Amino acid sequence: MSKLEPTEISFETALKELEAIVRKLEGGTGDLESSIADYVRGTELKEYCQKKLESARLKVESIIQTKDGGVTTQPFDNV
Repeated sequence: MSKLEPTEISFETALKELEAIVRKLEGGTGDLESSIADYVRGTELKEYCQKKLESARLKVESIIQTKDGGVTTQPFDNV
């Protein structure tokens, strides 16, 4: 079974797969080749999850006009 690209799966699925890879690598149960492949896959998943989280963070920020006419961003929960 071939693994889907991180962009083809949901954030939650990617995170679960990443957690499983971390547990496997920490347990030291795999051989060298599979550990290297898992490490590469884990790196891809980590980068994907970080990008998704950053994208979500930006979506919930609000642009606020300051009193002096400038603009700033403010976290959504402070609006």
